[in-house]
Amino acid sequence: MTRRLLFSLLVLPFLTLLAPTPAMAAVHAVAMAQYAFAPAALTVHVGDTITWTNQDQAPHDVTTTSAPVPLHSPTLATGQSWTYTFSQPGTYAYICSIHPDMRAQVIVLAATPTTPTQRPATTTAARRPTAGGAPVEVMHPTTTTAPPTTTAATSQAPQAMQAMTPIDQPTLNPMLLVAGLVAAVATLCLLLIASRAAD
Repeated sequence: MTRRLLFSLLVLPFLTLLAPTPAMAAVHAVAMAQYAFAPAALTVHVGDTITWTNQDQAPHDVTTTSAPVPLHSPTLATGQSWTYTFSQPGTYAYICSIHPDMRAQVIVLAATPTTPTQRPATTTAARRPTAGGAPVEVMHPTTTTAPPTTTAATSQAPQAMQAMTPIDQPTLNPMLLVAGLVAAVATLCLLLIASRAAD
């Protein structure tokens, strides 16, 4: 029982290091200063947060004029802030409703896809002699030279083999390997010490 508890206490924290962590959402700041929004144009992603802070003596607010989701902040006095997290992509054009000359916009992009990007087709060069005898290089894309297949099973086989090539495999962070190795060595040492103490 003691060994299992000792194993759990030592190994589980290191396993959490090996687990992938989700991407953190970004936090952006917009200042309301000198009767203007700074920056006046901002590009963010879904899940990102913007905090508007009034640095003027006059009150200001954030009111959308065209947006996928209408926004309207409370009136902000000097030093006050308002924060909003974007959940829908699109272009958010906004003003200060108290001072309509203050204009700005936020472009919210969709979350980045987690699927790997497809690599462009590679080309192979072939030398073809011309009538004058001088060879001319002709480029052929490798993806179009595959012979046609007759069954669905044979057409899926090259794709499966291409997906298993070492180039497409994800690489493991060396620091994670070191952390796992340290955890394994520490666990073995402590188990040996515990077994000798039990004897």
